[in-house]
Amino acid sequence: VAASKIAKKYGVDFNASSEAGLNALTLVRVGLPAALVGFLSFLAFPAMSLGLASVMTQNAGTLTVLSTDSSQFVQNFLTVAGLLFSILVGQTYYFMYQQQEMVYYALFNEVTEAKSLLEQVALVCQGRSMYPKVLGSIQKYVTQDLKKLQADPAVLLSARPIDDPLETIMYLTSVGVPSTVYETVKSLRQARAQRLGALQRKLPQVHMLLLWFLAALELSSFPLLGAGTQTIGGYNILTIEGCLFGVMTTGIVMTLRVVGELWRPAGGAYNVDNVLKIMVRGLEDELQARLDGKNISTMAGVYPSGTSSSSAVGTAAATTTIDAEFMK
Repeated sequence: VAASKIAKKYGVDFNASSEAGLNALTLVRVGLPAALVGFLSFLAFPAMSLGLASVMTQNAGTLTVLSTDSSQFVQNFLTVAGLLFSILVGQTYYFMYQQQEMVYYALFNEVTEAKSLLEQVALVCQGRSMYPKVLGSIQKYVTQDLKKLQADPAVLLSARPIDDPLETIMYLTSVGVPSTVYETVKSLRQARAQRLGALQRKLPQVHMLLLWFLAALELSSFPLLGAGTQTIGGYNILTIEGCLFGVMTTGIVMTLRVVGELWRPAGGAYNVDNVLKIMVRGLEDELQARLDGKNISTMAGVYPSGTSSSSAVGTAAATTTIDAEFMK
């Protein structure tokens, strides 16, 4: 709801496939909850401290020990909780950032292999009745597999061969024995496996819940210290400590929300959505142009090996040779 209101106010479409829209959406998902929780913590800190103090008023020595922290028990508790929280959050952030890096490498490799498959299919199948069906299979692979970042990778990998568009390409281009397209499809499947493996979540939901529990454990010691210090400085000291408590709560919540953004497979500024859209844009345009029956060489005004007419003749000769090999 808050994201929708901000979108209307500043004219930002959070559902748009633009980098600015994803940045704004991520900023709202990270910054808005952190600021809200920090403000509520600032307001609630004096009440929590006074509530704990009222419980311990029957023993004046308890408040005296807390006010001076003479036993250093609370300080040691805070140190241990903070150390555990920082180690676990730091390692989690590093692990998930490495996972995002693996996704980038895998996608660049897979899109390159997909373009190679399109070029090879165009040489082998152009002019044949199966050509539109092969192009449709590649288009289905791009839209229903390559771009499905939020789908479960295990579910995509467990699809039946009959539903696999790459298997359809193999069936259409092979007569008796695997065709020359086989090696390209094999390389594309290996790149696809790397992408699915990188996208698979390695950390369960309970891991994120444990991070939030450690954060609450660390923050719980501050109202306890405030219950002791208010016996020395009065209510005004709780206001100052409440400000610091709110700032610290904002920072901790913001850190955990950033880790949560990295944990998402897609849909944020920390993910590969925008990069993937840019990478497959040319592939989708060429696929649609070939499905519409356009000549890619004349449409682009360039040839693979120069702009002269001899290049076009060479390309046609290569196509004839491959077609002859295919007919064998």
